[in-house]
Amino acid sequence: MILSDHLPPVWLIAPFVILLVMIALGPLLFHRFWERHYPVIAIGLGIVVAAYYGLFIENGTQMLERTLEEYLSFIALVSSLFVVSGGILITIERRGKPSINALLLFTGAVLSNLIGTTGASMLLIRPYMRINQGRLKPFHIVFFIFIVSNIGGGLTPVGDPPLFLGFLKGVPFFWVLSKVWFPWIATVTLIILLFLVLDARAGNGTNQSAEIKGGVSITGAKNFFYLAMIILAVFLDPAVIEGFPSLQEMFRLPFGFRELIMFSIVLAAHKTADHKALKGNEFNFEPLREVAFLFIGIFATMIPALELIGAYAHTHAAAFSVSRFYWMTGLLSGVLDNAPTYMNFFAGALGKFGLKISSPSDIKMFVDGLDSSVQGDVSSDIYLMAISLASVFFGAMTYIGNAPNFMVKNIALQAGVDMPDFLQYAYKYSIPILLPIFLLLWLLFFKS
Repeated sequence: MILSDHLPPVWLIAPFVILLVMIALGPLLFHRFWERHYPVIAIGLGIVVAAYYGLFIENGTQMLERTLEEYLSFIALVSSLFVVSGGILITIERRGKPSINALLLFTGAVLSNLIGTTGASMLLIRPYMRINQGRLKPFHIVFFIFIVSNIGGGLTPVGDPPLFLGFLKGVPFFWVLSKVWFPWIATVTLIILLFLVLDARAGNGTNQSAEIKGGVSITGAKNFFYLAMIILAVFLDPAVIEGFPSLQEMFRLPFGFRELIMFSIVLAAHKTADHKALKGNEFNFEPLREVAFLFIGIFATMIPALELIGAYAHTHAAAFSVSRFYWMTGLLSGVLDNAPTYMNFFAGALGKFGLKISSPSDIKMFVDGLDSSVQGDVSSDIYLMAISLASVFFGAMTYIGNAPNFMVKNIALQAGVDMPDFLQYAYKYSIPILLPIFLLLWLLFFKS
């Protein structure tokens, strides 16, 4: 249990709030300044928090080391999937229209569970934009972010980082699929139906040419081998394979064999990439650069926020209902990294039933569903279902909810799409479209 006198001061969340405000308003109010200086701003605010933890917080250095490990693991996965998928050129010999787009979005949702939301997003965003050339609107990209970059990856630990952390802690690989498949299908179906209405109204735009009826061709298919290596590397962890060596323990390095393999794949995939595929995808490192700099600031500045949230979850878990776990996990996952948010509330839910997240046997009992008489409430597995669903789905609420959101936005901007800024994305799209759907999920599955 985290003791209150060991918590950081509340004012230390100010750098995180400032960074969020800058991300929201910078591109809108002072675009040129932000584009030139966002790396310095993100890193500078992160240094403020890091310095405080290093100088004034007991065990602060260890917390910073753990955050560095998490960031390197995050950027290793994101960068390897970004570079590898950038070397795969998918050419679809069809004109973009509602039915074709809906099929592509659903395919991306399924694929997200196999190669992660980042992999599916980077693989499909460019062909998706190409087939809609001349009729591409901002909502096309926003719905792609909703479905492929977030909600799609809600069925397997490979799909989204919080589910993978749960798997590392002992949640069975197919548990989420068995619990969330129906809400997943219902949510994806509702969003695609809304998309079909908007896409039908969009018309043909400036693309009035005849329908092309052809197949799908792939250039750079050898990169699928790299994709398979990345997915296999995800599981090279001592928590998954008993006795697997840990570079962190052996040499006190801030990364393990998994990250080493992924960074090696980045170099190998870029060096051996098919130049035709890179040119066809208009590949460059700017989307990855933006994610790398902004998220190092986010990872650092959110440390005190996550600590305070974690302490609150631990001390108030007994009074938390399933509804409160659902909404708090979801809303915080939209503005914080959803992986540690998931872990904090997972630990809190276990504590509600007198269980510990450090105990594999406790986790097994929890996911199997403790009898409701333990708490006089509902079965324990419903709590984890709510936390799992909310941590993944609500990542679509903002651009910073999940790393692929920023990358897709950047790629679309480079293609000339008039993308909504941070605030417009929320009030024009995610709040009016997603919140009612998430409210409906709550009413159907968690309210009672």
